[in-house]
Amino acid sequence: MNGILAVNKPQEFTSFDVTAIVRKKFGTKKVGHGGTLDPMATGVLPVFIGNATKAVDLVSDKTKSYRAGFRLGLSSDTLDIWGELSEEQAVNIEQSAVEAVLENFRGEIEQVPPMYSALKINGQKLCDLARKGIEVERKARKITVTRLKLIGFDGKDGVIEIDCSAGTYIRSLIDDIGKALGTNAVMTSLVRTKSCGFTLSQCVSIDDIKNKPVEELLLWSVDTVFSGCFSVVLDKKQQRLYMNGIRLDAKRLCGPSGALTEFPMDKLLKIYGECGLLGVGKINEQGELISVKRFIND
Repeated sequence: MNGILAVNKPQEFTSFDVTAIVRKKFGTKKVGHGGTLDPMATGVLPVFIGNATKAVDLVSDKTKSYRAGFRLGLSSDTLDIWGELSEEQAVNIEQSAVEAVLENFRGEIEQVPPMYSALKINGQKLCDLARKGIEVERKARKITVTRLKLIGFDGKDGVIEIDCSAGTYIRSLIDDIGKALGTNAVMTSLVRTKSCGFTLSQCVSIDDIKNKPVEELLLWSVDTVFSGCFSVVLDKKQQRLYMNGIRLDAKRLCGPSGALTEFPMDKLLKIYGECGLLGVGKINEQGELISVKRFIND
């Protein structure tokens, strides 16, 4: 069985816990997920099953959306409420000051990954080093925040909504916002509301996975995560050549509506045959369709 199961990950479950439950339910070892969620975070975790696992690293929509709670006047080693907390400081910050500071964190910015993260340096996870009391230098990385909105604030506690690029650490973002306000800040809650194009309304619960028959669990086809990609339709002969690794002349290809006249160079294309989605490919500089990944058995 191949496809994508959008799961609403509950608190205190790791992303690995969820994939283990799905692996057992569907009776396959070929299971992966689209972006790790911290154990205390909840929300959208796309789980790729069977041949769909080949698409995990190729998803066209890499943006993610979150709703996060924060508290000013506190700091912790993990940058969230579940770590070792400092003594709480009195704060009296106007909402307008928070709104003004948020402007500095929109667009392309640089962010230093937190020590308590799964990021590896020299083959070691930062979180493993942090638990041993070891802190290492981390290089700042560029991230993009396309939307950052304050949706609630009472002078100390608040909630923000974020649309951002993959690799963004919301805990670090909140920590940086606190520093910009002249105080400390920790994340108090985190819900991922969108990932790989899936939203919370499309997700199933862990209880559903455990208790419902497999046939009642909605599996999304792998082409769902390539919704923004151009489509190519191969005839029977072209399909055979493609499956044999032969490069195809782009001028002879067709789209869903007929012959193609323009080709997006070096961008992923969805490749369909008589049995559905065959894989994804690209048009090279020589005007040839080359395969990037196939999603059906060779």
